[in-house]
Amino acid sequence: MPEADSPSQRLLRLTGWVAFVVLGTSGAWFITYALLPWELGYTYDPATGEGHGPWVPWQFLVCGILILAVAVTTSRSRYWPTVLLLPPALTLSWSVIVSREDMTGLWMIGLIYMMFASTVGTLFVLAVTRSFRELRLQRRSSLQSQEPPTA
Repeated sequence: MPEADSPSQRLLRLTGWVAFVVLGTSGAWFITYALLPWELGYTYDPATGEGHGPWVPWQFLVCGILILAVAVTTSRSRYWPTVLLLPPALTLSWSVIVSREDMTGLWMIGLIYMMFASTVGTLFVLAVTRSFRELRLQRRSSLQSQEPPTA
């Protein structure tokens, strides 16, 4: 029978998962930002007076895939509640960049949207991942109970 983890081992594992979620999420945002071509900047249409940001669609895709990987990996672990640190980590990372670049002050509205959307997305991924995990465990236990005993 395996020995139970000591409190210090559990704390160390919990700290590792917290670091994985926070650093993985922030890293996904900052890596994606670093991939931004430097020659792109805000462009302004003189006819409408509207500015268009330097973001390109593939950046959102790359960032989304990296964050999804962090969320799914964490949601499958024993320390799945740590995935709830993903929305604040993403929102803080996003606001560090956007608050410096926004000249209108509307980044605070974006902050609310970012926090809401990342929370909803994280809860959805958590629910789906945990549901699949439970179904898999139920299926495994039902298959094991159907096997005839060996003599």
